[in-house]
Amino acid sequence: MTAAGVDLDRVLAETFVARAEYHRTLTSTNDRAARCAIEAPGELPLMVVAEHQTAGRGRGGHRWWTGPGSLAVSLLLDAKMVEAAGQPSPLVSLAVALAVVEAVSPRLPTHPLGIHWPNDVLAAGRKLAGILVEVLPDRRHIIGIGLNTNNSLTDAPPELRQTATTLRELTAREHDQTGILVDLLRHLEVALGQLTQRPERIGLQADELCLQRGQTLTLHSGGHFTSGICAGIAPDGSLLLDTPVGRRRFYSGILHKGTAQE
Repeated sequence: MTAAGVDLDRVLAETFVARAEYHRTLTSTNDRAARCAIEAPGELPLMVVAEHQTAGRGRGGHRWWTGPGSLAVSLLLDAKMVEAAGQPSPLVSLAVALAVVEAVSPRLPTHPLGIHWPNDVLAAGRKLAGILVEVLPDRRHIIGIGLNTNNSLTDAPPELRQTATTLRELTAREHDQTGILVDLLRHLEVALGQLTQRPERIGLQADELCLQRGQTLTLHSGGHFTSGICAGIAPDGSLLLDTPVGRRRFYSGILHKGTAQE
């Protein structure tokens, strides 16, 4: 079955995905995956693909733009595939971000790629992909990936045209959606294996790709704002900030560039 430029039969045959479904329009693929967790039990991983999202979500309640030709994908995964005892959640988003980088880097050989902690992939300094990880009460994980592939910035909201990018915009051509998705899922399977066996590798690789190092950042977490100079990403996935009271590490929060007073 081919849908929105994605050959689901090939994806099922060549990746670790056990079940897949396609929708022309959804509120959000993560929401659909959450409903499937309750209403449609079955073999995992389950992949949900949508051509258009009416209410795509990012972290912190932000909307995610899903333009025509982009990839909006969510995976419902069993907890044992993503959890190592005692490992904090930033590593999951970082593992996915690394898989995205691995999948798109051969298609962008002349454009620098990197990670914005904890869940964005940037190409040439602009946002190419966003990741939203949600944990269900039974510890199953939903991994949502929004990847700007063949969509055009002319369709984007005005406020995004200066901060986002797409593979099509960067290369002046369209790309094979199925090939991108297959590569992404293959790299994700490897990254998830590292996550459960040698999780520190994920943090170390993410640190090498961290684009925020040396920047002054403000993190909103637990009702408090903390400003500091980013010192990179720790092996456990936490963000390191050098603050006036010393180096601190954070496992969650919403980031802003600059100080809290700006």
